[in-house]
Amino acid sequence: MVASTTYGMSLKDRPEFASKPKPLCFPPTASVAEAVTEMSAKNFGSVVVVDDDQKVIGIATERDVMKKLVNVGKDAKTTTLADIMTRDPKLAKATDDVVDWLRIMSNERFRRLPVVDDEGRIEVIFTQGDFVSYTWPDLLYQAKELAKASVGRNYPIWLIGGGVMLYSLLMIIVVSSI
Repeated sequence: MVASTTYGMSLKDRPEFASKPKPLCFPPTASVAEAVTEMSAKNFGSVVVVDDDQKVIGIATERDVMKKLVNVGKDAKTTTLADIMTRDPKLAKATDDVVDWLRIMSNERFRRLPVVDDEGRIEVIFTQGDFVSYTWPDLLYQAKELAKASVGRNYPIWLIGGGVMLYSLLMIIVVSSI
């Protein structure tokens, strides 16, 4: 879990948090065929694998199906989600910071982030694409504010540089008019 930082935008603060569809959940004993049928019907890219208490124990993605099932010639009807899932995925809390998770997902190269409640039960799934589209306005705003701060902090340098440029222009005008 990532603690909330000073960036100020938690996962639950995103308007989409409440409107995202409930993730598909399956037990680890479910067949890959069952999961793929539901994923296809609902146009989902992953399923969350949960234990008997509905706590997240894994995630199975389209990539897992391709690499761990199709590529090695396994049968989707007899292979269970436990056989192909990514075990113990990173889990977020609703109060965690959006930008922190965007950085972690980018650095650690995973695309789906289960967000769980205090008991470890799934609430929503954020994808890396969700984070990018959600944070562009925030990142642009932060860049603008950093630029303002750096200009303000370097005010004496800008003043000296501007003075030198003005003096140079005046000298050019004066010399060219002589």
